[in-house]
Amino acid sequence: MTSDTRIAVIGQGYVGLPLAIAFVEAGLDVAGVDRSASRVAELLAGRSPIDDVEDDRLRAALDRGFRVVEADHAVDAVLGAADVLFVCVPTPITESKDPDLGPVREAAALIGRSLRAGQLVILQSTTFPGTTTGPFRSVLEAGGLRAGTDFDLAFAPERVNPGDPRSASREVPRLVGGTTTRATARAGAVLRQINDHVIEVSSPDAAEMAKIFENVFRNVNIALVNQLALLSERMGLDVWEVIDAAATKPFGFMRFLPGPGVGGHCIPVDPYYLSWRAREFDFVDRFVELAGDINLTMPRHVVDLVATALNERGRAVRGSRIGVLGVAFKPNVQDARNSPAAAVIEGLLERGGDVSYHDPFVPAFRAGAAELASRPLDELIAGSDVLVVVTPHRTIDWERVFRDGDLIVDCTNSVRGHDVRDRQVLRLGAGWAMPQPARVG
Repeated sequence: MTSDTRIAVIGQGYVGLPLAIAFVEAGLDVAGVDRSASRVAELLAGRSPIDDVEDDRLRAALDRGFRVVEADHAVDAVLGAADVLFVCVPTPITESKDPDLGPVREAAALIGRSLRAGQLVILQSTTFPGTTTGPFRSVLEAGGLRAGTDFDLAFAPERVNPGDPRSASREVPRLVGGTTTRATARAGAVLRQINDHVIEVSSPDAAEMAKIFENVFRNVNIALVNQLALLSERMGLDVWEVIDAAATKPFGFMRFLPGPGVGGHCIPVDPYYLSWRAREFDFVDRFVELAGDINLTMPRHVVDLVATALNERGRAVRGSRIGVLGVAFKPNVQDARNSPAAAVIEGLLERGGDVSYHDPFVPAFRAGAAELASRPLDELIAGSDVLVVVTPHRTIDWERVFRDGDLIVDCTNSVRGHDVRDRQVLRLGAGWAMPQPARVG
């Protein structure tokens, strides 16, 4: 087994950049590769494009020899010299919700140009079972070398939670499955240099299924609680109270929260990877597909709530000034990929609303054909007939929102702990928030 001290990481985003820097900090020779020239320039200038890596940490890695190169023809020498190559590229879906392995195939083709005997290739991108040993392997082997004989091949899924740097720490267990026992052991040894707990599984397929199951599990449970929220609205119940009550059980219950939809690169995408793969085995996974469909309908429900709230004031969506609070896909990050805010804004625009937004993390946002720029919070509050809470960033002044906002649709129960006026705040899953009795003493 080689010493495996020279590492190349293809893809320098939320997964690849923390991985590369972790290996630098472990004392290895690391090159980060990205096809975006602007991303490479940004990194070389010491500016981190992601929330989970601070600029100071990036600069320290550069000072220790971290190299960042563009994925052009000059990169072949860098990849050819590496002992281990990690692939951390996106795995999106098409408009028809089929897997798009274009980035994975491109990364494999890039490696294939300089692939040599003795290298270890590890795919990390979340994908359906059979990707590593199927299309990814086929592209790698196009030059004549064979996995398991000439080079080693494994799948080791990422477990990054954007906005939580601890998710890329040594303490988070990692999974790895190789095409041979040698590949599994070798990949495990590499990862143990940056992770305290590495679990070896029987195959890349098993590791791929485990990763996609983690995300589908979350999607299904979010769909369940979203359904509960819709039912609670009809029954006149407060779903947030119900969830708090259920969460007092110390066993057999896991807390999930409703919201305006799911976003990011994983949760709204991975169920379709699994259901697409299932159909290749003549198996229709109705359960998984239904959960995905339920979550996709939530932005439409938010639009309906806005219409209900405005109707309370004798207004229609058409012609109303609507301010959206938060457009990132989750709180306290700048990542807006697949954010439900896009569908919410599109729906409001289709009904004739005049939509603006405020997000301290996302200065510009695209919703369909609309290009929007974040407005100052005070300006948004003063200039809106209704405010819609989509992403509850900590840095937003919520006290001011609920004090000065005339009419608010709250999709995240951000009103908790704030005083409200009668018929001021309409909550997803709970109806109108009730004013609290005046405090005594």
